[in-house]
Amino acid sequence: MLILIVSMIGFFVINLAPGGPLSQYAMTPGMSQADLDRIAAQMGLDRPLPVQYLDWLGNMLIGDWGNSYRDQSPVLDVVWRHMWATLLLMGTSTVISVALGTLVGVLGALKRYSIFDYMATVGAMIALSIPTFWFGLVAIFIFALELGWLPAGSMYTVGDQSLGDYLIHLIMPSIVLALVNVAIWSRYMRAATLDVIDQDYVRTAKAKGLPHLRVVSAHIVRNALIPMITLAGLQLPTIIGGALVTETVFTWPGLGRLFIDSLGYNDYPVIMGLLMFSAILTVIGNFLADVGVALADPRIRLG
Repeated sequence: MLILIVSMIGFFVINLAPGGPLSQYAMTPGMSQADLDRIAAQMGLDRPLPVQYLDWLGNMLIGDWGNSYRDQSPVLDVVWRHMWATLLLMGTSTVISVALGTLVGVLGALKRYSIFDYMATVGAMIALSIPTFWFGLVAIFIFALELGWLPAGSMYTVGDQSLGDYLIHLIMPSIVLALVNVAIWSRYMRAATLDVIDQDYVRTAKAKGLPHLRVVSAHIVRNALIPMITLAGLQLPTIIGGALVTETVFTWPGLGRLFIDSLGYNDYPVIMGLLMFSAILTVIGNFLADVGVALADPRIRLG
């Protein structure tokens, strides 16, 4: 039901936007109104919007998500071609942000009100306040233009698509994208750790004389990570929107960049495809979050 509502709202809002897919043809020299009407009839754009929506929905349910207005390629093929780039970028940045965010959050909670905790809090607020594109532009200016250590953009060097070349191009965008996520994860992890520290089972473990590292790893961090599973599931839909700005700044050929390009070309089938892909990921993310919490917390699984 959620996906149906999203598809309905998205379809009508997109088609009510000014311009339309025919605006690209209207700029062609010598294009007459009769030519535009003929193209609209061929593309099925001369029918009422409800009829267009029902036709699109019926085709989508059988796996036909339409064809791109730009090159007539199937929408699913277009999305698939750009998905690998986004998965690579989002996967790398997620690993960085989860590892650093968990470490900073746990240390901040264990050393509450210390200099490290204050510095982590200030750093998180700064990372959340400054736009991502600013981080990206500063990184390009320093590490690409001034120092020349890293490439300014793209996913690989033309003619050199080796693993090392991919990794070099991945460094800057993944770190820039991870900065904001590190701030988010560290704040959530700090709050979750503080809730666990005062629990009875932690005090019991300390009273038994267990080593401090074992208490932290087996009793504090393990239980503090349970709420983070829900957060990880809710972040799954950001696979498109989360990398949109970063992919644009670094000209990374992923789904976020595809969305921006499709908006510029009024490529409605691709836009709808990305919207539905994001909606499906939302449903999957919530389901995986529930399953993950149930597997991690025996109280929920056995209750």
